[in-house]
Amino acid sequence: MVLLEVHTKDGKLKHCGGFLLNESFVMTAAHCRANHSRYNALLGVHDATTKGAIKQNISVEKEYPYECYDVVDHKGDIMLLKLSSKAKFSKDVKSIALADQGDGSLPTNCTVSGWGRSVQNSIYMSNVLMEVNVTLVDKEKCAQDNVYCSEGETGPGKGDSGGPLVCGDGKAYGVVSILHQEKQDAPKIYRYTKIPDYRSWIDSISGVRCPPRVCNTVRGSAK
Repeated sequence: MVLLEVHTKDGKLKHCGGFLLNESFVMTAAHCRANHSRYNALLGVHDATTKGAIKQNISVEKEYPYECYDVVDHKGDIMLLKLSSKAKFSKDVKSIALADQGDGSLPTNCTVSGWGRSVQNSIYMSNVLMEVNVTLVDKEKCAQDNVYCSEGETGPGKGDSGGPLVCGDGKAYGVVSILHQEKQDAPKIYRYTKIPDYRSWIDSISGVRCPPRVCNTVRGSAK
């Protein structure tokens, strides 16, 4: 897990979650991006209030938001951040494997983690890394938007965006995206960007290009 500090141009500080792909790259959500911002990746954190809580604090050299990310409906809500120096792996700092394309069935035994707000309407983030179980649901709208979804009162909180959706085999299947609620009394729908759908982009990020076939697919599904 990575606690991501986002320092915006106007001097504000916000937080998102993230996770290590390897020694050089962090994955997070594209909507965590702020124009002209700088990022710090805090590694090895559990309880942020304890002495020496931050094992490593590494600045971000370059951001790679998904080129087809739609800021309106948040399709393609995924971003890679290249660290300015390599992370040093230890028992507290590790990478996570990514899920490949499956058989189309929903992953099971899933959890999300982060330091987001654990109390509704609270202005404070959690000092301690929290984890919650979520059950993915089969909804037509989610399938159309190429995202995983869970619903109900239990799910990611504000500040958990960009964290991993980890399922039964211990791999990251999704990136925490946004909370969708059609009206106040409607069920809360938590959305997670499907990592398997972006593996070709992730694996070829050194070219910093969105494969045209993927772009066309995403744009076509938005019609």
